[in-house]
Amino acid sequence: MQIDKEIDTRGLNCPLPILKAKKALTDMQSGQLLKVVSTDGGSLRDFQAFSKQTGNELVEQQTVGDEFIHVLRRR
Repeated sequence: MQIDKEIDTRGLNCPLPILKAKKALTDMQSGQLLKVVSTDGGSLRDFQAFSKQTGNELVEQQTVGDEFIHVLRRR
């Protein structure tokens, strides 16, 4: 998977990971992939809701240790 941009939101709690992802997506082209690394357990459901609300595709979610990885495709 070709990641175009990655942001690190470790240590930040809701809503900061979503806000940082939203800002990053505005600087990206349609179809590009954004990877967000978070330590907020609530980010799993937050990114699912964010994807539905904004139309950006949630391509993948993974839990690796105590980190949550979200990959979004810019609409």
